[in-house]
Amino acid sequence: MSDLAQRVALITGGSRGIGRAAALAFAAAGADIAFCHLDDPETAAATAAAIAALGRRVHQRRVDVADLPAARAFVAEAEAALGPVGILFNNAGMNIRKPFEDYAEAEFDRIFAVHVRAMFFMAQAVYPSMCARGSGCIINVASQQALTGSAGAVPYSAAKAAILGFTRALAREAAPRGVRVNAIAPGPIDTDLVRQNTPEWQDSFKARLPAGRFGTVEEIAATALLLAGPHGGFYVGACLSPNGGDVMH
Repeated sequence: MSDLAQRVALITGGSRGIGRAAALAFAAAGADIAFCHLDDPETAAATAAAIAALGRRVHQRRVDVADLPAARAFVAEAEAALGPVGILFNNAGMNIRKPFEDYAEAEFDRIFAVHVRAMFFMAQAVYPSMCARGSGCIINVASQQALTGSAGAVPYSAAKAAILGFTRALAREAAPRGVRVNAIAPGPIDTDLVRQNTPEWQDSFKARLPAGRFGTVEEIAATALLLAGPHGGFYVGACLSPNGGDVMH
């Protein structure tokens, strides 16, 4: 496949899980890849090697996306190494699960810094160049919890809902300038984040899903590839939610 030939894709949180799957899918479709990770050097090296094995150029480094100067420096380094970013996959995320009344201000601030603040300013870092070229694709990873809410994860659910509002607003501003902005709101996916929950929680969740299983990272990567590729051109401000039937709309 060469649907993304001559494109550069930048992926936050790209060493493992959904980010890694998207990086490999984009690379298989012809894109060169820049990705960042947080304290995951061995897995990042393996992901970089897998991208290189597909014949694509790759640039990777450790970045805390909530550190805005470091995030902006990463974008500058990636563009110097590979060329202008044509696809941004805003994927980095984290969660802190506890009862609502137990959250500290620092925990709330960290969740919003990683999800909302970092996504906003990472998009801002690549946006002027995309507009100058009249083309670009920004994909923000939300969650089905933005649509349903989640007990024990109130700040996370709120942050993911904020991502949807950000996506729609920027999409309206960006589309006339040739830049498409969309979101993916995955349901429960078989990732490290989901595996942190107890086996009982996982079994209970699977049992109530119409699909009867968790999704795979490859299924989310396929959604990202649709949005980034030539067949996704009519998606503007959309939220695609592969979630096994957890949310139907």
